Amino acid sequence: MKNLFLLLTTFITLILISNVQAASKLKGKVSIDGSSTVFPITEAVAEEFRNEYPRVRVNIGVSGTGGGFKKFSVGEIDINNASRSIKDKEKKKAQKNNIDYAVVPVAYDGITVVINNKNTWAKNMTAAQLKKLWDAGSKITTWKQLDSSWPDRKIKLYGPGTDSGTFDYFTKAINGKSGKCRFDFMKSEDDNVLVSGVAGDKDALGFFGYAYYKENKTKLQAVAIDGVGPNMKTINNGSYKPLSRPIFIYVNKASYKRAEVKAFIDFYIKSAAGLVGDVGYVPLSAAKYKEQLSKF
Repeated sequence: MKNLFLLLTTFITLILISNVQAASKLKGKVSIDGSSTVFPITEAVAEEFRNEYPRVRVNIGVSGTGGGFKKFSVGEIDINNASRSIKDKEKKKAQKNNIDYAVVPVAYDGITVVINNKNTWAKNMTAAQLKKLWDAGSKITTWKQLDSSWPDRKIKLYGPGTDSGTFDYFTKAINGKSGKCRFDFMKSEDDNVLVSGVAGDKDALGFFGYAYYKENKTKLQAVAIDGVGPNMKTINNGSYKPLSRPIFIYVNKASYKRAEVKAFIDFYIKSAAGLVGDVGYVPLSAAKYKEQLSKF
């Protein structure tokens, strides 16, 4: 029995050594672009992946979901981080260029409307008020125009750029149509710029992914929508509405045939459950991650 145990232990050790050696020999490049919202998850995965596969270069850009799809649909990148589903025109462009892809949900997010810490009046807003404020052609310029009890002070608005999937999702959920929005607001694809803008102005209001709010909770306040604030529970069960949503990575199937991309995607799906929560998002169930891995 003792000899059997030693034999089994030796066998397992040899397999582990073999796997480590194979990982250290694997080399190549994985190119990724797209959503700033999904970026923290992908970057966290990439950091862990680099420890195991030091000879594989993982390059991650942040040009927004739409900007990423422009590159993905012509085969310039292997993976697109996406905070919304692919649009019909993007699908057609990918088909035209013979890009076949897999869609992999990686987490749940709640787009978070934020205000400055010194704001004492707008801690709860209705979806109707947000539409009135952000809709195309909106004439709202002061807090008082949204609620007569609020101060007669000018609102300073911050939001993602028009290539952002977060912008697309927010405008569809709040205004009824993707891209339908007023355009006199401070735009940036860099969510940290938006955080700084709202944190530095008492009359500022903006929106971005939950992870960026969670990372900056001491600098900002999250606005409850119709009485429900964003947190891990309300995002997961969908009661934080209408701004709870899944977020994705899109994988070029031809790229997946390359050993380094296959290793990265397999690692991503296996690691996501543990890393998603660390960066401020809500993980899928273990069964859903297992289902995503089985698709490949």
